[in-house]
Amino acid sequence: MSVSVILACGGSSTRLGFDKLMFELEGTPVFIRSIRNYEEIDDAYEIVIAAPFDSIYEYDNIIKKHDIKKPVKIVAGGKNRTESVIEAFKNCNKSTRLIAVSDGARPFTNPDCIRDCIKNARIFGASILGVPVKDTIKITDDDFIVDTPDRRKLFAVQTPQIFTREIFVKSVQFALDHELEFTDDASMAEAVGVKVHITKSNGMNIKITTPEDIIIAKAFAREKDV
Repeated sequence: MSVSVILACGGSSTRLGFDKLMFELEGTPVFIRSIRNYEEIDDAYEIVIAAPFDSIYEYDNIIKKHDIKKPVKIVAGGKNRTESVIEAFKNCNKSTRLIAVSDGARPFTNPDCIRDCIKNARIFGASILGVPVKDTIKITDDDFIVDTPDRRKLFAVQTPQIFTREIFVKSVQFALDHELEFTDDASMAEAVGVKVHITKSNGMNIKITTPEDIIIAKAFAREKDV
């Protein structure tokens, strides 16, 4: 069962002041590292990148310089993540049975974790990567604690988030029909009643968002490239 990978490469990177996806870690752009995680996955048939319209040419040029062997398409994303993922999905091969949505800003996703997530998506219909939270979480209201959820039941979710085509189509149609925006794709599936499985990942699968993440990513890149 082949997999189409949607790589979400939108966002403004306002917290960093520069395009985090183009930022080079040990000489390799972040989004290229994210692509290469899927180069090792035999079941990954293609990669469809949702990128800002005015960056498509630059993405294409960079990809050509890095000898990517998987088929790659670059499409213009929408105004938000949900719209961008939907636009990318429209360009996925119609024969693929699993849709994997991944953040372009996660350059260190472990290929074995991706394989486990694919396997579980085949079994359960939907599976995403996640890690148990290490900190105690507080729910607040006007800066005062109102509840402390059981940490043993809490996960920090990551990508990829993988779904059968049928579940993904149903989720996308719901988002379109109700003009809804979701912060992750599992929430879109949950909204139509899908029970989403979590595949355990690891702490290296960071999403680069803040300046502190760049420091951590540089260290991970040096370690990985040794």
